[in-house]
Amino acid sequence: MQKNNNYQDDIRNCLRTLEQGGIIVYPTDTIWGVGCDATNHEAVKKIFAIKQRQEKKSMLVLVDDFERINDHVDKLPDVAESLATLSDRPVTIIYDNAINLAPNLVADDKTIGIRVAKDDFCEELIRRFRRPIVSTSANIAGEPFPRCYDDISREILDAADFVVGYRQDEISGAVPSSIIRLGSGGQVKIIRE
Repeated sequence: MQKNNNYQDDIRNCLRTLEQGGIIVYPTDTIWGVGCDATNHEAVKKIFAIKQRQEKKSMLVLVDDFERINDHVDKLPDVAESLATLSDRPVTIIYDNAINLAPNLVADDKTIGIRVAKDDFCEELIRRFRRPIVSTSANIAGEPFPRCYDDISREILDAADFVVGYRQDEISGAVPSSIIRLGSGGQVKIIRE
């Protein structure tokens, strides 16, 4: 495991790790996450193993801009942009008909949760990587999610190929995003507020 506190060095090391199919632990616009290239089947498989999570339980992906969602959802409902960009807090939207993602990342019903990152670090990382990044809480399945870096278990940190140094010293009461299910016909269902 490598550690580095310089923002740009962290970005470069994350990019190198993601390109090689590796796993990163990184700060997001919500809680600390475990991530990988969302188009890489083997990398996604590693995250399921690290989190000791059943592959039937889907994970969400982060994109840097709303327009990128078009690359990963067959047909966006008209209301999608308003829901994704106008919320006061980060919101993950579950879309129908996921495309161009690792097959083991997409739920059996062909849905995928996508969030537009509202965080400088994530936005820059994803923009430079040019692909979506998996974002799942940095914890073992069933354990509490980490509210700050110090809450992340040694088991998760040791399993990662790179751990971001940026924002490790922040102590916040971070919470996960709200989750909305958006049907292809525009139906909206709140999953988590």
